[in-house]
Amino acid sequence: MKRILKAVIILMISIQLQAQERIISGIVTSVNDNLPLPGVNVKIKGTEVMAITDFDGVYEIKAKESDILVFSYLGFITKDVTVGKQTMLSVILEEDSQELDEVVIVGYGVVNKKEVTASVSLSKSQLKRQKQKAYHNKLSSQIQSNSIVKALQGQVAGVNVANNSGKPNSQILIRGINSVSGNRAPLVVIDGVVSSYKNLEQINPNNIEAIDVLKDSSSSAIYGARASNGIILISTNAHKNKTIKEPLYIVDGVPIKKENNHIIKNLPKSDIDNKKQYNKSEAKKKFGKIAKNGCIVITTNQGNFRIHNNESYTVIEENSFERTSISPLSTFSIDVDKASYSNIRRMINNGVVVEPDAVKIEEMINYFDYNYPQPVGKHPFSINTEVAKTPWNKDTKIVKVGLQGKTFSNDALPASNLTFLIDVSGSMSSQNKLPLLKSAFKLLVNQLREKDKVSIVVYAGAAGVVLEPTSGKDKKKIMKALDNLQSGGSTAGGEGIELAYALAAKHFKKKGNNRVILATDGDFNVGASSDKAMEKLIEKKRESGVFLSVLGFGYGNYKDSKLEILADKGNGNHAYIDNMQEAQKVFGKEFGGTLFTIAKDVKIQVEFNPNKVQAYRLIGYENRMLEDEDFIDDTKDAGELGSGHTVTALYEVIPVGTKSDYLKEVSDLKYTKSAVGQAYSDELFTVKFRYKKPDGDKSIEMVHIQKDEVQEASEDLKFASAVALFGMQLRLSKYHNNSKIEDVIKLAKEGRGEDKDGYRAEFNRLVKTISQ
Repeated sequence: MKRILKAVIILMISIQLQAQERIISGIVTSVNDNLPLPGVNVKIKGTEVMAITDFDGVYEIKAKESDILVFSYLGFITKDVTVGKQTMLSVILEEDSQELDEVVIVGYGVVNKKEVTASVSLSKSQLKRQKQKAYHNKLSSQIQSNSIVKALQGQVAGVNVANNSGKPNSQILIRGINSVSGNRAPLVVIDGVVSSYKNLEQINPNNIEAIDVLKDSSSSAIYGARASNGIILISTNAHKNKTIKEPLYIVDGVPIKKENNHIIKNLPKSDIDNKKQYNKSEAKKKFGKIAKNGCIVITTNQGNFRIHNNESYTVIEENSFERTSISPLSTFSIDVDKASYSNIRRMINNGVVVEPDAVKIEEMINYFDYNYPQPVGKHPFSINTEVAKTPWNKDTKIVKVGLQGKTFSNDALPASNLTFLIDVSGSMSSQNKLPLLKSAFKLLVNQLREKDKVSIVVYAGAAGVVLEPTSGKDKKKIMKALDNLQSGGSTAGGEGIELAYALAAKHFKKKGNNRVILATDGDFNVGASSDKAMEKLIEKKRESGVFLSVLGFGYGNYKDSKLEILADKGNGNHAYIDNMQEAQKVFGKEFGGTLFTIAKDVKIQVEFNPNKVQAYRLIGYENRMLEDEDFIDDTKDAGELGSGHTVTALYEVIPVGTKSDYLKEVSDLKYTKSAVGQAYSDELFTVKFRYKKPDGDKSIEMVHIQKDEVQEASEDLKFASAVALFGMQLRLSKYHNNSKIEDVIKLAKEGRGEDKDGYRAEFNRLVKTISQ
């Protein structure tokens, strides 16, 4: 009997060990030349979990001992490898000559023969999106030119080369840089070594193997603040004539590229938990050819050291000027999300390059409160408009449209049924993620009342309930459940959402506040995880009447694009928490607006008078634009407004009779003639608002008319204009009209006003940081 019991225990332990996930890493190379293969798909068989090898053929993926990794690459034979007890798993792929016969290599990529026989047409917007995405792609082809600096012009997306008159060297600028004034020269790294900017001219282009331009947060993640203006990485063939004697570094199970060895050498001793060195023969025997020069294995205290950056943002196509004679209506959904501003603040404070697509001007503007009057009457918000001269363009006018949501005291809010949905996967282990998250949620718990109920659902490799509905009176129990949370495992976000909504629906409070509060970095990698899959899932769940708040944490793998979709489609709001001050703002100062919706599906439609306005441009809201017919379509989803929330939108308008470089000539129409009525000659525009009550299905309409009266800009308009101008400069927009950072500082100072919470003063400090 004892033997049987012992055998059962051993079997159970074995099964448990096999079920544990760990990071598997290695290098994928080609059998012909033993060179690394970038872009190889590494997938766990039978799942959607996948990784891709980087430029040096290195990959990492979380897998279990029993998992089978499938390595697939165009032109090579697919290979299946069982993980087993290995943590370092390097693979050599063989070429598939039969498959290569079916492949055609063209100037812009690799396609199948049958794909070349058909023509493909791209719309203007698709082409524009392709251009905007171009800077994410690496240039791996050899550049042939008499001058490497000249070779960069027109060959690398996002790079501009300007000739300095009277000077021997050209000036290289990378679009999307951190500074909008002062020194903007990118950092130059040649064969992994930081080099002098002027040395570019001295390189023989025939010796160049590859050029890589880094302009997003990945550059600063590797090289720090000195890379705030971008990096030009150059690989030459000089290394072929040298013997590379650098040992291989493996940090927390991941091989480190040789050009990043200096980062590992400078790791503080306090961050290192264990360090072990292997000589050449030991290293080669244990880790293979990649460690032929020896190996140093390091384990850090956190156990998740990474130097790459994998954040994602939705591509933004900036709104252009629309001719009123052709398109007099501007229709969009409101947006009370504020994540973009705090995320940008985090980037600037950390010396990280600001990703252009991370700059959502409407979220920056709406981060701040404005002095709008409380609503009176039956509608839950007031409408406020203002017209003044545009601070950055003397030939245009700036229009402000503002909403003020009715403010309810916390005691007057209905009972809440809150479900905390918390990501406790391995990616949440760093200090600015789960530890900060737990402290932030405690601020919320402290404000709960006896009639409020809280449940906690967590997810990692799977999802589970760690706290059944508990009264807000029992704060100690809720706090203890938060304190007990630990991180580890993969990220089954879809499964977590399913469970949280099911729990919220089970304990649904009629006429109450039913809400799921999701807190995560957005890095879902198990089950439904793509942006499209998450969009479909959340659209289905919102039919339950449960609202959604999305809180983003951390950086390095922050998925803003996914969290924005979840908030937009889940009848909710999106905030990014980078510190406890921001947590206090979201859960303290804005408690009611964060948790209690007073109007849903709020849409705005502005009709401009063609007698007064030649053209207009909505500043921001690019991802919130609606078709004109959507305005009266009650089936179309739109934004939500919370208790006490303000919403501000800015337009820049070109008056009739004003010449503008932003407007091109348009051919006369043959079949359609537009006639402009002379009535309403004193009106500049009409604003229409439609909204639904939180539990309603039919929209209610409000109308507001603005006369053609230009006034001195209020403090609020000056400050909102300063924020918008700063956003345009960060995005390198063509519409900021050659303004300087000093213009933003001056405008923000004039619009600071009372600023009782100090947020506007903080904005001024942030802008000054950029100017230094």
